[in-house]
Parts: sequence; C-alpha cells; structure tokens
Amino acid sequence: MLKTLRRPAAEYRALLALMLPIILQNLASSSLGLADTLMVGALGQNELGGLNQANTVFFVLQLFTFGIQSGGSVLIAQYWGKRDLGAINRVMGMSFYLSFIFTLLTSTAITLFPAQIMSLTTNDPMLVDCAARYSKIVAYSFVLNSLTLVYLGAQRNAGNSKLGMTVLVSSMLINVFLNWVLIFGKLGFPALGLEGAAYATFTARIFEVVFVAVYALFVDKKIPLMPKKLLCPGKIIAKDYIKYATPVVINETLWSFGYSMYAVVFGHMHGAADIVAAYSITGSLERIMLVLCGGVGTAAAVIIGNEIGEGKSREKVIKTGNWLLTLSVITGLITALFPLLTNIFLLDPVVFRVFEVTSEAKDIVRMMILVTAVRVIFKTYNYMVIVGVLRGGGNVRVAMVLDIIFMYLWSIPACIVAAFVFDASITTVFLLAVSEDAIKAVVGGLLLRRGDWVRNLTRDNV
Repeated sequence: MLKTLRRPAAEYRALLALMLPIILQNLASSSLGLADTLMVGALGQNELGGLNQANTVFFVLQLFTFGIQSGGSVLIAQYWGKRDLGAINRVMGMSFYLSFIFTLLTSTAITLFPAQIMSLTTNDPMLVDCAARYSKIVAYSFVLNSLTLVYLGAQRNAGNSKLGMTVLVSSMLINVFLNWVLIFGKLGFPALGLEGAAYATFTARIFEVVFVAVYALFVDKKIPLMPKKLLCPGKIIAKDYIKYATPVVINETLWSFGYSMYAVVFGHMHGAADIVAAYSITGSLERIMLVLCGGVGTAAAVIIGNEIGEGKSREKVIKTGNWLLTLSVITGLITALFPLLTNIFLLDPVVFRVFEVTSEAKDIVRMMILVTAVRVIFKTYNYMVIVGVLRGGGNVRVAMVLDIIFMYLWSIPACIVAAFVFDASITTVFLLAVSEDAIKAVVGGLLLRRGDWVRNLTRDNV
C-alpha cells in the first residue's frame, strides 16, 4: 500500500496547492459553526438546542445545493481538463438555475411556516420556538449562498481553490464579528439574542454574493463569463447534466435527509434536551475534525476529473486514485487524534466552561466524542471513495448507491427500533447511527479493487 505514495514531488506540490485552500475554507465554515454554537450556547441550553434543530433542516437544504454544485463539478472538472470554457459556462448555467429555484421555494416555505417545519425535528415546544425564531430570519440567506457556492465550485475545479478560501474566510470573520455585536448588544446595538445570530448570517451571505459578483465581472480571467451560454445551456449539456448530476443531487439529498433523521430520533427520545445539546456540541467539534477529510477528498475529485479530461490512460488514472486513497487512510488516522485529545484536555477546562449544559449532557458529549474518534477514520476513507474517486472518475451512480444504501437499510431503521421499541440508551442508538460508516468503508474498498470506475463524460463538440 505504501508503494502508492511514491509519486513525483511536483504532484504532491500540486495536491497541496489545491488542497490547503480547501482545508482553510472548510476550517472557516466549521469554525463559524463552532462560533455560532459557542455564542448561542451562552444564551442557554434551549437556544443551543433550537439552533441545532433549525440547522438540521437547513443541513438538508445545504446538501441539496451541494449536490447540484457537485453534480456540475463532475462535468466541469473533466471539461477543464479539455479547456472547453464554453461547456463549463453551460454547466454553470444549469447549476445556477437549479440552485436558485430550489432554494427560493424551500426558503419561502420555511419563512411562511417556520414552527410547523421545525416541529418535524422535535416535539419539545421550547426547542421548536427557538428554531422557528431563528429559521424565519435566516432562510433566504441560503438562496444567496447557493449562487456563491456554484461559482466557487467551478473555480475550484479549474484549480482556483484560493478564491473560495478568500471569500468564505472573509465571510466567516464578518459573521463572527456580527454575532458578537448582535447577539450580545455591543457597539450600541440592541442585544437580539438568537435572532442576532440569524441577522449576522444573512448579512455575511450578502457580502459573499457581492464579492463573487465583482470578482466574476471585473477580475476573473480563468473562466470568463459567456452570458449567452450561461443563460442558455442548451439541450446537449442539459441532457448530460441530468444524466450525470441527478445521481449526485439524489445522493446528497437522500444522505442529508437520512443524516438529519438521526437528529430527529435524538430529538424525540427521553431526555431530548440533553441529547440534542450534546449532539450539537459534538457535531460542531466533528466538523472541525473533518476539515482534512474534505480537503483531501475534494482535491482528489478535481485531480482525477482533470486527468480524465486531459485524456490520460485508464491505468494512470487508477494509479492516481490508489495514491489518493492511501493518503486518505493516513489523514483519517491523524484526524482521529483530535477527538481523543479533546476528551482528555479540552472538555472540562474549556468546552464545559463555555456551554451551560447539565451533567447528563456532559456525559453524553464524552461518549459521543470517543465514538467519533473511531468514526472519523472511516468517514475520511469513505469521503475519498465516494466524492474523490468515484465522482471524480465519473461513476456517479455507484457512488450514490454506496453512500445511501446502508444508511436507509440498516442504520436509520436500527436507530428507530432501538430508541422507540426497545427504549435503548443514547449510547446504543448513537453506535447504531455511526455503524454505517464502517460497513460502507469495507464495501467501498472492495468495489474499488475492480478498477472499473474511470468514465470520460465529456463531448468533443457541445
């Protein structure tokens, strides 16, 4: 396995140049989630739980948008290998249309019926009230965010991952600063509490769109906008987009919905307030743990897609995939150290001094973080298999099936039965929830050994 690491130094430099900005971008997004959790957590356990339940709904919305962006990225990465800028503009146009329509409709529904929608995630009236107050303000920010992410995704697949890092790190800093001002009433502003966090998020999203619009219109030379092709993608690209992007959109939507079901189960168990608060804290820490995973996996999809578009042989692309898979295992082992060290050194002196949670919630956090230490190893490998190798290689249907089948046929049913039929403890239910990652890693590794995942999806004349 270690033989696959023998690659030219130039390839490692290219990987780092692409990967490091993505890692910093992911770290900024994760840090923002942690900052929201820390600041809102200072308001009380109900506000913290309400924020988590609201974000459970928005998580589905974000992952659908990510699916649209990722589906387009499968094509964009390969067309960038061919340097076909016209086709890239057409794919971007399809992604813009779909993202805008979906987020506009869902954001409108959340704004009009916040309490009814948030009540689907928990039966605790206090959590529902807090989630509804937050969600009706922040909902339309996801329309703006979807447009930003489509453009940044296209730039990343053309090798410009620094733009996404610059935009999202800047946005994160603005968001955190406005959180401090609006949640706690600093600099002469009123203390808006949970609503202040929502207004801060919305303002940061406006900044992102303005920044990206200025860059695209006046600065960018890599993917010049072609309005005619952007606004009229055409039947050929529309057909290819539906064929290759639809499985990715379905994949991300079903995965995000299924992942959100765990929060729904936790929100309806006995002692839901403690469990949801603990899950919110653990989730914020886990997102930081997985920044390396996301950086390596996303960079891998770009590298593999570009190689296929450039016309490299199947054998060379497979060797690149094996190299990246080995790196993902090493990354996962390194990442696993973070939750272990957090449990030993940071929980009592740092985390539990910030969050106002009960002793029961603290015990649940300790358990979840220990389990997460093992889970991140499997999750890092799975992200590389599904997002990096299979999607980057164009085999989107196998990626879709692998990502969701064990969640829906095993983990979710097992959690529901354990929680509501056998009244199992949160430890048992949480272990069942994460067990899909281990199963998925074993099956994914066996699938890749067949080596038939390389697919060239581009056309010579669009």
